[in-house]
Amino acid sequence: MLTQIGGLAWIVALMFRRRLFAFLLTYTAMTLGTLWIAPSFGRTALSCAADGPLQVQHWMYCALNRNYVTPELAEALEATAIEMDERYPGTVTLVLDANFPFFDNFPLLPHLSHDDGEKADLAFYYQDGTGYLAGATRSPIGYFAFEPGPTNCTPTWPSLRWDFVALQPLWPNYTLAPERNRAVLQILADDPRIGRIFVEPHLLQSLDITHTKIRFQGCRAARHDDHIHLQLR
Repeated sequence: MLTQIGGLAWIVALMFRRRLFAFLLTYTAMTLGTLWIAPSFGRTALSCAADGPLQVQHWMYCALNRNYVTPELAEALEATAIEMDERYPGTVTLVLDANFPFFDNFPLLPHLSHDDGEKADLAFYYQDGTGYLAGATRSPIGYFAFEPGPTNCTPTWPSLRWDFVALQPLWPNYTLAPERNRAVLQILADDPRIGRIFVEPHLLQSLDITHTKIRFQGCRAARHDDHIHLQLR
């Protein structure tokens, strides 16, 4: 459920005495093979080896096969990163969770969507007292470092709106880079390929940006004041 192909690799490993070794070997082979098979399902991998303006935030997303998108979304992400780098030289746009390589409607837990190759999450841009921090995120995986702000949501169940209060003091004291975050939201909203963007309302207010494509994801979905969710039209 975390990797899509991991279960199949474990079934193969059960036929061997050294199961862990067999699993790792099989999983690695399947992951590499997936790079060539996924295009048959209309998806392409975002590279973890890229060092340009668009990068996958952590190698884990590639190792877990969560870095696949449709070619159209890949083009939109690349164009967004290039434009951000042109406006603000040295800017690195980081992709977090995207999608699995095969089949629509296969859930990418814990997301409620991300099941058709047409969704992706982007990390916010951060700064400290020295200025913009290229390629930096507050948490090691880009998620769960929430920006404080007012909300109208009350605790409900079931809900994915986790606060992870105990984790918040662990993150570096970076702040959002307002110009870059405002710019990327505007670039995404102006792209005709993008149909919907989710960001927490209090951030839209503090960044002073409004657009019909930028919406609140609802109180039962995960918080979106630690990342930007976008999807094709």
